[in-house]
Amino acid sequence: MIKTIEWTESAVVMLDQRLLPGQEIYNSYTDYREVAEAIRSMVIRGAPAIGVAAAMGIALGVKNSRPASAGELDSQFRQICEVIAATRPTAVNLFWAVDRMRGVFERMRSQGVESVRAALIREARTMHEEDVEANRRMGRFGQALIPARARILTHCNAGALATAGYGTALGVIRAAVEAGKDIEVLADETRPFLQGARLTAWELRKDNIPVTVITDNMAGHFMHRGAIDCVVVGADRIAANGDVANKIGTYSVAVLAKENGIPFYVAAPLSTLDLNIPDGSGIPIEERDPEEVRSVFGVKVTPEGVGVKNPAFDVTPNRYVTAIITDRGVARAPYVKSLGALARS
Repeated sequence: MIKTIEWTESAVVMLDQRLLPGQEIYNSYTDYREVAEAIRSMVIRGAPAIGVAAAMGIALGVKNSRPASAGELDSQFRQICEVIAATRPTAVNLFWAVDRMRGVFERMRSQGVESVRAALIREARTMHEEDVEANRRMGRFGQALIPARARILTHCNAGALATAGYGTALGVIRAAVEAGKDIEVLADETRPFLQGARLTAWELRKDNIPVTVITDNMAGHFMHRGAIDCVVVGADRIAANGDVANKIGTYSVAVLAKENGIPFYVAAPLSTLDLNIPDGSGIPIEERDPEEVRSVFGVKVTPEGVGVKNPAFDVTPNRYVTAIITDRGVARAPYVKSLGALARS
């Protein structure tokens, strides 16, 4: 299995996804601020992976802290959490992980610094293990929705690289292949960061799962020609009503799928569900550096002085979502009821 992120005694180690598929390089981070910058600069990306990275960054920060008093430990921990939480605004798994680490800190703070350090490291490693197992469960639930022979479109990368391992959308695809199903994948290239062309294609090629890369604006063409049987994507945040925030371009794919009568599935762990947000209008959308659009691999593709917009995510209304595949089961409309029931299970 591809190792996206790993805790070691001396560092948090991450596969640098900015360099794929050309170079497979693992970076070691020995300071929590380095982990924060790795999240911000998309060394690691994908909501579940960001959550694990956040937890490990917090554990690393406390591991390296040298507080002179309990009050100073509180102050340092608060600063570490603030730095990590300020990295990416849309992926709710980041804030879920920070809150979970805060809970551990509050439970253990009266037992001394060493106990706090050990507990935070243990929790971060547990979250890593839980994510892989959650993805495998999600895969088993999701593959039951996939026909015995299927051509699946996916958008962005929601595989092992976007998680602690195995993947969400690609986890469903991997599970379908493991179940003996005949699967082919069409991967949208996913401008401007090209996660589909660079990352999804790289993962599936490593697993010997047939994959063809298409540009984002080809999806409707292949749907209309009957060349796609279903769509499976991941998510960065899901509102209580089932509205889904995912990589920019997902909404367009969902509308096209609805128009062409093609099932549109979202695969995400329940940690991606934000019951505090009633609908998608409340999901914050990250606006990234315009240079990501102006240039491709360092080569300018727009004229000087031209304005550029670069929202990293869009929101797909729940009416376009056939089902949401989670690590506790499959939710269908009405999502307020079905997602709420899974969250309570």
